[in-house]
Amino acid sequence: MKTSKITQRSEYNDVMAKIEELLQKSTQKGGSENLSKKELTTLKTLSLMAEEYEDSIPLMPIKKPATLKEMIRFKMFELNIKQNQLATLLGIRESRISELLNGKTKLNIMLAKKLHTKLNIDANFLLNMA
Repeated sequence: MKTSKITQRSEYNDVMAKIEELLQKSTQKGGSENLSKKELTTLKTLSLMAEEYEDSIPLMPIKKPATLKEMIRFKMFELNIKQNQLATLLGIRESRISELLNGKTKLNIMLAKKLHTKLNIDANFLLNMA
């Protein structure tokens, strides 16, 4: 078996089958300490190859926020903060955040600046939403 970088799903499946085979053998022998040095080295190498391949695959596409409401909620999720914490971070009233998220008020230039500097929201996105 080739011990280089995995580039295709079929190679990954082959590596995972070999890992499973070695793990089964380890279990039957009573633990990994009962595998030969060569088998342990192979298991470690294959595991690292599989991990590298898995890390190279995006888990799922993240939908890009299309509205200001979605963007603010996304940033709140990223920062793991609630509306009151966001209001404090931005230096505005919590009711202002609520009004903005519910579409009862529009974005003004001062809030756009705060959203850009504090939440790193793209300025062009903010201008398009204003």
